[in-house]
Amino acid sequence: MTSPALYGPSGGTRRGGLRQRLRRLADAAVTPLDLDDVLDVFHPLRGGLGDTGLRGRIVEVRPETADSATVVLKPSKDWAGHVPGQYVRVGVDVDGVRLWRTYSLTHGPRRDGCLSITVKAIPGGVVSGYLVRRARAGQMVQLAQAEGDFVLPDPLPAKLLLVTAGSGITPVIGMLRNLFSRATTPATDITLVHVNVNEDSAIFRDELRAHAAAGHLTLVERYDDRDGMLDVDSLSTIVPDLDERLAYACGPAGLLDALEAHHAARGLDLTTERFRTPLLEASGEGGSLTLATTGVTVDAAGDTPLLDVAEAAGALMPSGCRIGVCFGCVLPLREGVVRDLRNGQVTVATPGDGVAIQTCISAAAGPCTIDR
Repeated sequence: MTSPALYGPSGGTRRGGLRQRLRRLADAAVTPLDLDDVLDVFHPLRGGLGDTGLRGRIVEVRPETADSATVVLKPSKDWAGHVPGQYVRVGVDVDGVRLWRTYSLTHGPRRDGCLSITVKAIPGGVVSGYLVRRARAGQMVQLAQAEGDFVLPDPLPAKLLLVTAGSGITPVIGMLRNLFSRATTPATDITLVHVNVNEDSAIFRDELRAHAAAGHLTLVERYDDRDGMLDVDSLSTIVPDLDERLAYACGPAGLLDALEAHHAARGLDLTTERFRTPLLEASGEGGSLTLATTGVTVDAAGDTPLLDVAEAAGALMPSGCRIGVCFGCVLPLREGVVRDLRNGQVTVATPGDGVAIQTCISAAAGPCTIDR
């Protein structure tokens, strides 16, 4: 039986009403801020804010290679944990704009409760370049809860094959760190085929070699500058018992496509992890604009602001100065590619990135969808 002292008219309702009144008074006292803004100054990692308030504080940025770094984060109390192999969406404020990107979690059990992601700076990558070269300890980022089904089965198979290329090692290193941190190393026979452009670009190279030396796994290192591009048809030679192994792969789309076709032809199961959908090609010839709310799609010239295109299609659009100064026209770019008419800068978004654009100075550079 529910206790009325906690949940009935004489308990929870009155207490809840009092809390609400006190909250309104507190908000009024700190206007134009609200109470959460003030509390965030003193305790930014507090819980109780739900998924939209999930945050992380950067504890360390540790270089891995010349263009990659591991970012260690202390999450707020609402962090629900993860399964090794999963990923997390990270929101980073870069030059006043919040941008969201997805990164694999690269840690096993940590006594300090921190998370780690390992980021490779890609050419033109605003967020990846920022995290690798500009982020500093103490900065705050936004987080989403862990997602993804690129996880190992329980129980583990007798034999396992992991194929990774470049930064595709990141979800796999989380799996391996979790397995090898146990009191008893799993009896699973693990072979890792790790592909990189060259030896200097190989993330976690020394750690993987140490695991191989300890007998935890069989490591096959492949370097394009030494061995040439990996031919997936040669896998049966590299891994003679290929057909006996449950296979996982993470890396560039071209490699994953080839591996999927190869394994399907042999009747073998393969689980893959793709970091993002293929990027759209940007051109100066425009493209199409889709209004997400109505589903209307119209042609958009490469020299015409999306604001004008949408209004011509009958959409009621937020706007102000119409010259890129007031930011009254900012809307989410759900997916697609646009070009800044002032400087030619191209912005690409995939679903879930959370990229915001100024529609008055952005034109289509391919298919694009805005949240309107």
